[in-house]
Amino acid sequence: MTTLIEPESAYAPCNIVPEEQQIALFLDFDGTLVEIAPSPEDVKLDRRVAPALEALRGALGGALALVSGRPIAFLDTILAPHEFDIAGLHGAQIRLGGALRAQSDAPDSMHEALRDLVRFANSHVGVIVEDKRISLALHWRLAPSLEEEALALMRKTAARMGPGVRLQEGKAVAELVPANASKGDAIAWLMASPGYAGRRPVFIGDDITDEDGFKTVNAMGGLSVRIGADRESHAQLRLASPTALRHILLEAAENGHLTVANFARTDQD
Repeated sequence: MTTLIEPESAYAPCNIVPEEQQIALFLDFDGTLVEIAPSPEDVKLDRRVAPALEALRGALGGALALVSGRPIAFLDTILAPHEFDIAGLHGAQIRLGGALRAQSDAPDSMHEALRDLVRFANSHVGVIVEDKRISLALHWRLAPSLEEEALALMRKTAARMGPGVRLQEGKAVAELVPANASKGDAIAWLMASPGYAGRRPVFIGDDITDEDGFKTVNAMGGLSVRIGADRESHAQLRLASPTALRHILLEAAENGHLTVANFARTDQD
């Protein structure tokens, strides 16, 4: 069940200033806007976050998007009534300006893969299969001792499915996604779109799945920020936790100012 924390304050629309107009903000969801949860449906979102993002979107002239492994429909439910630009399912879905602009097709072999993963989950307590229609994720956060066996199954399945599918490994999860989908490509696509083009991209994420996005943003002269310090990363800066990021976003929404300098402090917790 998704739990929402009650709001402590509301936000008025931000004033656009020239410096803010040069930023395009891209945000991962799990482990970035919310803490990682034991299961995919157990995430907790502070109710202040969505209104703050709405205010910041106004400050940035609309150049704010979520770039997540979650489906667009799930993120819409969590962030309702606000509706943002979103690259979902690691870029397999892209919605811009309220319209779905791109969506990858799931290969026929995904159905067979789903049966195999469900069979594995049914015989191993704590393993969860997340069917996202276009992609499939296998979670073992509740059964860490099964990591080696779960990864072996996912790698074998990806190899059997062929070049149309890519295996995306993350924190206690592995996911089968269309080979042509990546967060880096999604960010590049959005940066070439009206409202984003010409700005400096800022991408904030927390996982192996975000490294492709970090590299893309770095190559574009942008700023990459990783939540947590648990592994090597292509990110230029670090923040301690989703709480640290939330403090930055809420303060920026209240003050009506968001620049690259807001993310320069890496000692927030």
